[in-house]
Order: sequence, then C-alpha cells, then structure tokens
Amino acid sequence: MSRAEQPSRRTVLAAAVAAAVAGGSATAAASATAAVPADTAAAESAPARTVDHRSWTTYADWRSGTAKGTRAVPGLRPGVAVGAPLGTVDYTDPHTGTTAAWEYATWTSPVQRLAVPATEVIASWNASTPAGTWLQVELRGTYSDGTDTPWYVMGRWASGDQDIKRTSVDDQSDGRSTVWTDTFAIDDASTGLRLASCRLRLTLYRRPGTALTPTVWRLGAMGSDVPDRFTVPATVPGLAQELTVPRYSQEIHLGQYPEYDNGGEAWCSPTSSQMIVEYWGGRLTAEQLAWVDPSYADPQVCHAARHTYDHQYAGCGNWPFNAAYAATFEDLQGVVTRLGSLTDLETLIAAGIPAITSQSFLKEELTGAGYGTSGHLMTVIGFTAEGDVIANDPFSPDDAAVRRVYRRREFENIWLRTKRYNASGKVVSGTGGVCYLYFPARPTGRQCKALTAVGVPV
Repeated sequence: MSRAEQPSRRTVLAAAVAAAVAGGSATAAASATAAVPADTAAAESAPARTVDHRSWTTYADWRSGTAKGTRAVPGLRPGVAVGAPLGTVDYTDPHTGTTAAWEYATWTSPVQRLAVPATEVIASWNASTPAGTWLQVELRGTYSDGTDTPWYVMGRWASGDQDIKRTSVDDQSDGRSTVWTDTFAIDDASTGLRLASCRLRLTLYRRPGTALTPTVWRLGAMGSDVPDRFTVPATVPGLAQELTVPRYSQEIHLGQYPEYDNGGEAWCSPTSSQMIVEYWGGRLTAEQLAWVDPSYADPQVCHAARHTYDHQYAGCGNWPFNAAYAATFEDLQGVVTRLGSLTDLETLIAAGIPAITSQSFLKEELTGAGYGTSGHLMTVIGFTAEGDVIANDPFSPDDAAVRRVYRRREFENIWLRTKRYNASGKVVSGTGGVCYLYFPARPTGRQCKALTAVGVPV
C-alpha cells in the first residue's frame, strides 16, 4: 500500500498514555509516557522518557555549529547557506550514471547528548534547493560504550529532480548499527547498546561558478527508545473537535505515473502530505502542474508523489522526504517525530494542527477500514464526542469517501504498538507512533504551546 515494513532489526517506539515534558525552542524536548506527578516519590516512579527531539532553527543555532564554507543567514526564517565553497567534488548519480562537478560547503551541528539514549534516530530537514543545487544530510553518533559510528548518509535531497535523483543510501552498517532507508537503528537492542549522542552534518552543493545556494531553515534529529509491546494502555477521551482538511484519494490515481512506485496504489504518504499542505494554504501553480496529464483529477497528488519519491527506496514513503516536501511551500515547516498517545494528538488538534500517522494492521484490527496493510499513512483530523478518531484515509475509492471514523482503542493500538502479528502469524514490527507534523513557519502562541507539549521544539 505504501511504506513496507523494514527488517526486524528496526526497533520502533511505542509509548503508553502520554502527556508531554516541555522543552525550550533551542534545547532538546522529550515526550514522556505519563503526566509528571507533583510529588517527588511519584515522579521517581514515572515512566522514563522515550523520545528526544532536537532541532536547529534559530540564527544562534546556525552560528553555533562548525561552518566550513557556509554562512548563517539572518531574518524572519534564519538558515544556513553556501558562503565561500571549500572546493569542487564529482558526484556520480547512481540512478542516472551521470557524473557532474559540484562546489560544496559544510555545516556540522554541535554534539547533542540524547536525553533518551536511543535505539533509533530519524533526521529531518526543511530547505530551499533552487535548480542547480542540492544537499546531503549525514549523522554520526557515539555509542553508550564510548565508541563512534561512521558518518551515515541520511539522505541526498533536492526539491526537484532535474539535477540529481533524490535518494536514500543502502548498505550502510558498521556491524552494530544500520541505516534502513531513513532511520538509524541499533542492530541488537537487547545487548543494551544505545546511541548516547549524535551530531548532524549538512553538505550543500551548487553548480560551479554560480552564486546559487541551497538554504536550510530547519534541521532536526529525533532519537527514541522503548521496550517492545503488542498493546498499549488505553487513554481517556478528552476532545471533540474536527478540522476542515481537504480530502484526496490515492486510489483514483491507480496506474498513473507508474515510474513513481507503480502509481496511486502506493501513494498514501504524498496524498496525506498534500492534504495537510493545502489545509495550511499551500497551493501549486498551473506552471508547476503543467507536466501532469490534464485528464487526471487532483494533479497536485501526482506532483506530491513525484517530489517525495526516493529513487533508492523506490517509493514515496520516505518519512523525511515527505516533511521536506511540505516545507517547500511558503511559510510551512515539517518534522518527523514520534508521539506517545492519542492525548498528544488531541493536544495538536485542539491547536488546529492535523497530523499524519503511520500504522500497519490486519483487516480485522481496524473496524471499518476494509483492508489490511504492512504500512500505511493517513491524516488524523479530529475526534468524535465519544473519542473515536476522525481520519482522512487516502486508501478510499474516491475523494468523497476519504473521511472515516475509526474506533479509538483500535486506532490507538495499531499506531503505537511496536510489535504485531501479520497475516501469516509471524511477529513483525509496528511503527510505534511515527508521525509527520506540518505547521506554520511562524506558529501562533497556542500552536507553539501544543508543539512543545508533544515534544517538538519550535
């Protein structure tokens, strides 16, 4: 349907009933699995934090890193860009075989000690890459035993596809950790090995002899660790509210542009992304959509599929690529994170922020879905008076059928669990609360409070 399950070594986060531990905008923010009690004894018995999300977004952040040929850019949306390139390097695109020379410059973040020593880390970024530019994001960490990982490539990315083919990088491992498409994972979490700290490195590329530059506005790393579980505790409904989010079906695009993962059958991630982009006012121009067959309905969904497609993964479900796509729209930003409960989603919906959730389930595990899936994205837009989940589910026969209501307890479990049984009775992984959040570049006070409450620094 979309994102297939990663190998069993992907350890995924599932959290219990959560309220959040707030953090500052320029410091790590971690979500907890229960509200923090007032008395010390109760606080000591509270569940450990499971997610640590750190982002670099401010002018001070960009000045705090190690710049080699880059410069910090001030303004309403501070960032980092090419200043004086370090030199020129050849890059051979593995998907076209084309070799070209590129000027380059780098920015490396300070070492970030993880408040949650992690079994997994997912990076995400927001950037502008004009034609003739692209960027690479890498991660290097220190294990809990004091040794270091190699530099791992977390993505080679451009908003378009005219210069390079957007791609993840396979076959990255040091025998202790591995990168699975977009996710760093400890190979055997049962040994107790964790990632204690990490840093990110940006390499910005441009055509030689030009003044072009990519500009990165947001860079983040989300580390997580939680014991495996097949079920999670139930939360108590706390909100009845529904947001008005556009409805798009992936199914009406069956057979369209099969070069992008066989057409609409696998487009749940970009279809969900486009719904929320347009909820926030993001629109594509006629010029941007001119490449789409004019006989196709909802051409913006085709555009989203093309511009989230990972040529190595051979699909549109690369999590950071979807967040980066959303942030190409004016005044939007996007992150990939993990949430701990439906209470977290209620907090976001109350502030007007819909969310894209990733889940896998058997047909009988989600009443009313009518299908089973090894990986699917849908958009949570609200909650009924009974606390059930209102979702725009793109795996629907047409746009009118996209709005669904799913039972709270069923949805909560399939989204947050880390382990499940597939149709063959084999134990496989669950996504453990993975979520895309797209929100304004300059969020309101209420939105900032909600995002901070669920562990996303703004």
